[in-house]
Amino acid sequence: MDIEALRTFVEVADAGGVSPAARRLSVSKSIVSRQLARIEAELGVQLLARTTRGAALTEAGVAFRDHAARACAEIDAARELLLPDGELCGRLRIAVPLTFGPTHLAPVLADMARRHPQLHIHSVYSDRFVDLIAEGFDCAIRVGYLPDSNLIARHVGPIYGKLVASPDYIEAHGFPETPDELVAHQALMQGTEAWQFMDGDKTITVRPQGRFKADNGTALRAAALAGLGIAWLPDGITHDDVASGALVPVMTRHPPPPAGVYVIRPPSQHPPRKVRVLTEMLIACFAEAPRLAGVDR
Repeated sequence: MDIEALRTFVEVADAGGVSPAARRLSVSKSIVSRQLARIEAELGVQLLARTTRGAALTEAGVAFRDHAARACAEIDAARELLLPDGELCGRLRIAVPLTFGPTHLAPVLADMARRHPQLHIHSVYSDRFVDLIAEGFDCAIRVGYLPDSNLIARHVGPIYGKLVASPDYIEAHGFPETPDELVAHQALMQGTEAWQFMDGDKTITVRPQGRFKADNGTALRAAALAGLGIAWLPDGITHDDVASGALVPVMTRHPPPPAGVYVIRPPSQHPPRKVRVLTEMLIACFAEAPRLAGVDR
């Protein structure tokens, strides 16, 4: 049985239909349908029931999916054993933050692809927290303060950030000096998140308010430059603005605690080697290039 057809079936099963699986695999729906039909013909059973709302696994499909996934994993492991030491193969599907990712993390992924010519890297850039298991990702890189979850996280480096605002905003509304004063200002946020600040050894949590929200830091930077409010942003994307005076640091006596960059993966006893290699590359990159963390050192 063709291993690529098996991989396609697993994607269809996990994605919930032919169309989402085709998007994940970056191929046409016709290719996915042909490979699915080939497996069903070889097995002599229907694996997927098509409906007006999409598709659902049949009883046979449910039973076959886990076997197919294990077979794909075993083939990948066998291929790695036969490859030269250190070589990787197969596919790495990874979610990367839109803020900070294209400029700071994409070069690491490109270097990984260069070093491992048999590895296919599919990266998706978004600041939303993707569902790794439901959406078929091998891992994700996440930046910030990590919430509790059942996923496995590996810290690879720090991220430093600060509150910033435009000189026009400060002239119109003044400088907040303490976290308590911040609640009277317009905050530029991704949602309803809380902001944390250091007061000596103590951490203070504030829930700011604001009328402008966006799902990525690049848009929040643009809003800060336009004088719409105060934003908490990584130094890596505001460095040039602060240096030029287009943005000014705010509430510097109470800095936010350092955030982190993490590689997140689904729970398993033995992580795929490709995820381990990516994690090691990111750790080395942060250690060698402090500007990745947004600091000049």
